[in-house]
Amino acid sequence: MSSQITPRRSLEGLKMFLVRQRWEQPDVSLENISGYIQGALERKGILKLIRPGDSIAITAGSRGIGTIPHVLRAIVDAVRARGGKPFLFPAMGSHGGGTAEGQKELLAGLGITEEAMGAPILATMEVVQIGETEEGVPVYLDAFAARADGIIVVNRVKKHTNFDAPIESGLCKMAVIGMGKHAQAVVVHQLGNAAFREHIPKIARIVFSRAPVLGGLALLENAWGGLAEAVPLLPEEIIEQEPSLLQRAKSYSAKIPFPEIDILLVERMGKDISGTGMDCYVIGRKRIIGEPEWSEAPQIHSLVLLDLTDASHGNAVGVGLADFTTRRLVSKIDWKATYVNVLTSGNLERGKLPLVFETDREALEAAAFRERKVPLQELRLLCIPDTLHLRYLFVSEALAEQAKGQGKLEILSGPHRLPFDKGGNWISPFEEKGP
Repeated sequence: MSSQITPRRSLEGLKMFLVRQRWEQPDVSLENISGYIQGALERKGILKLIRPGDSIAITAGSRGIGTIPHVLRAIVDAVRARGGKPFLFPAMGSHGGGTAEGQKELLAGLGITEEAMGAPILATMEVVQIGETEEGVPVYLDAFAARADGIIVVNRVKKHTNFDAPIESGLCKMAVIGMGKHAQAVVVHQLGNAAFREHIPKIARIVFSRAPVLGGLALLENAWGGLAEAVPLLPEEIIEQEPSLLQRAKSYSAKIPFPEIDILLVERMGKDISGTGMDCYVIGRKRIIGEPEWSEAPQIHSLVLLDLTDASHGNAVGVGLADFTTRRLVSKIDWKATYVNVLTSGNLERGKLPLVFETDREALEAAAFRERKVPLQELRLLCIPDTLHLRYLFVSEALAEQAKGQGKLEILSGPHRLPFDKGGNWISPFEEKGP
């Protein structure tokens, strides 16, 4: 009886190069964030609305926003300086397994703890209904936030991974899916991805008019995950101004600078990277049945995914966006947490397993076998740490040649061999690089 061998293609001899993207964008240093945030809230008049003794709820989401611990701590300190009593609450739908304990643990993985924030974190999945839309869609609000004297809504404004609209991921979505918890997430997601465009603003309008929202703070990140801008808004300004903020955020966002890629290797995915583990807008894959992919994103034929971040706490939603993965990643999956997230969204394709291989080398060589029609010297292989950090790229010779013609790309070193140890484990070429 002959043994079966998994089809693989050796990449021995493939020349790799380390490339850096050159970006010139605003960047608020960590040392200046506290004063910058407090000054913004003060100028908008949000802090003046706080009376001594008022309890003030501050949203804390599940996204991997690089500066969020610093931003939230600055808000806590500003509220306390006005005599208020700040607390944070997990503002997220089905993340953290859809439990209060899981959501508080998820925040801790992002550096948001009571000790670090200097304020309590009040977590519950209980909600109160504060109204309904004209279509009869109920509007919910976190029970702790509903009892507060004031709420400050904080979130990053960015492209959403599911739909295109004037308002996508930002303060409105935080007010709806985040502040409405799992109950609101279930209601909105069952309407379908296309319905987000219509229902998010309608529900948000009710939240901003009936909940004790003092204002919002829209965070715009630069291409390397730093804080480019923090824009304070009064409740009545949020829906009107968020579309223009989204366009500005898109102009800052990091992108893959090559139009076509044979193989994309992603070192890690996770909830701290994107709500779908990998940013769909970066990789050009939504994998929502019946909906087209994003044509402006690069065309990627084979996607190899190596690992899951610890901060995901086993939630592997988005693993189905890959074509090849590793046993290491699969062993880290908490299927209960993943099922809650996937079933709530209704996008089942994103929770399905790709082809699973024992080592990183086997996964990459299986992808190379799939791309065997492309000669080795012409193979367009791109390696990235994750979809959030794209300043440094590890590219094959074919892509390095393309980089030479782009003024915003700089070849730092090479040629290198593919960085595997004797056990077939990938050795990251980005370990000593900053964001």
